[in-house]
Amino acid sequence: MSKYLERAKEIRAIETPHHNCAQSVLMSFTQSLDLDDETAYKIAVAFGGGMKSGITCGAVVGALMTLGMFEVDDIETTQKIIREFKERHSGMIDCKDLLKANADAGGQKKPHCDALVYEMVQEVEKILIERKKI
Repeated sequence: MSKYLERAKEIRAIETPHHNCAQSVLMSFTQSLDLDDETAYKIAVAFGGGMKSGITCGAVVGALMTLGMFEVDDIETTQKIIREFKERHSGMIDCKDLLKANADAGGQKKPHCDALVYEMVQEVEKILIERKKI
């Protein structure tokens, strides 16, 4: 298991304070950035729960934030992340839709969201390795 995925699992296991999906992804990479956990937590606080309004999944937003911190901000990469996420999740990217589909399938919220965080941490790590950023 990579150190980033291991860190994501540690963060998701913390109950207080709660870490939303965007925070969890971004904070998984602070050890390789000039960014402390408290600042990362504050930056991403409003981006969980689909920006607290059920729109774009916080794990995706956190992934894009993280890539931006590593200066990976080209449109092709952003579009690829979004396209591939939708392909893996039946065309969905909005938090409310993902949560509803999970609930309709009998799933629980926390394991579902944890899995999305882990998925995006692995995707970011793959891109950063390919770009020789880590």
